[in-house]
Amino acid sequence: MRTLCASTLISEFLVIGFAGLVAMKNPDLTQATVWTVCGIAMALCVLLCGVLTRPGALAVGWALQIGLIVSGFVVGTMFILGVIFAALWWASIHYGRKVDVARARNEARSA
Repeated sequence: MRTLCASTLISEFLVIGFAGLVAMKNPDLTQATVWTVCGIAMALCVLLCGVLTRPGALAVGWALQIGLIVSGFVVGTMFILGVIFAALWWASIHYGRKVDVARARNEARSA
């Protein structure tokens, strides 16, 4: 599960960075505001990669997905990308757990 979730988070890191570049074109936002929000979200993506096995990390990941969807109010495309990444996050957790169970079963058989 950790590998799939980390892959999703690193992809989100890149998308958030590109969304920040698009958001800078909004005359209502300052560059400081855009990069503070984007920087926090990007740092959260990277930090979550390291703590995915700890309690509460998946919940924080879900909060990040909601934040990505809500960012669509600033950059319209993020509504679509946020939903796509939320689906990827769900799939990473769901299928990652199945892979972990299968891997543990195979290790138990070979031992």
